[in-house]
Amino acid sequence: MNFGNVLTAMVTPFNQQGAIGFQEVTNLVEYLLDHGTEGLVVAGTTGESPTLSTKEKVALFTQVVKVVNKRVPVIAGTGSNNTAGSIALTKQAEDCGVDAIMLVTPYYNKPSQNGMHQHFMEIANKTRLPVMLYNIPGRSGINMNADTIIKLSQIENIVSVKEASGDLDQATTIIEKTSSDFSVYCGDDGLTLPMLSIGASGVVSVASHIIGTELNQMVTKFKQGHVKEAAAIHRRFLPVMNGLFTYPSPTPVKYALSQKGLECGGVRLPLIPLAEDEQLEIHEIVKDL
Repeated sequence: MNFGNVLTAMVTPFNQQGAIGFQEVTNLVEYLLDHGTEGLVVAGTTGESPTLSTKEKVALFTQVVKVVNKRVPVIAGTGSNNTAGSIALTKQAEDCGVDAIMLVTPYYNKPSQNGMHQHFMEIANKTRLPVMLYNIPGRSGINMNADTIIKLSQIENIVSVKEASGDLDQATTIIEKTSSDFSVYCGDDGLTLPMLSIGASGVVSVASHIIGTELNQMVTKFKQGHVKEAAAIHRRFLPVMNGLFTYPSPTPVKYALSQKGLECGGVRLPLIPLAEDEQLEIHEIVKDL
């Protein structure tokens, strides 16, 4: 299932009291849709999901669905390392009107490949929504291998994977051995163009908060066969893509958004705001945009 070329893993704006800022959410959604975003992933890791309560997640899903008003797909991050908890949140997300869910590989527990297969199958069987898997061993501590993803792709409503292992061989195997209607999305901004070259559908991006229009142009140019132009965009903006992960995400991108006049507030502990020298570093990366 194709959700669009550029999906944004959206930050969660907080107000001065540290609560979700719903007006800021509205402003951010409108900005992203005006700047190349074709789908929104809400309450993922970039949205600081570990620090959001279930009540906050449901309120966030509801607000984003309302603001988007069917213009682009809204994908709710409902995955966790608790299968029953993920099912419960998925059912609440369904009631909010989201278009799909994203399920991250269970972190910390380190289940076996068969355990992961059963985890995702159990959740998928309890929802009518399309499911995007999310493989990110750097954060979850375990890699969901290609064979497991290929096997899961045979479940009717498991339709996509955000592949952030950084392993192009693994991504190639997944693309080659899944059906043509199963989409593979790049989960690392800097690998978007290489992933497109092996058949990925697009990117679930953090950098699209800042360079969404440019990323969309790059993907579109590549798909139109203008490979050199796409490569030039990649080379030009790779420092931005990498620079936004210089410090724990989403701290840099929230600061960069503030520099563009989009206030999204701070971050919640255990993340901390950028120090002054760190702010200067991020400012230098994005000042010309």
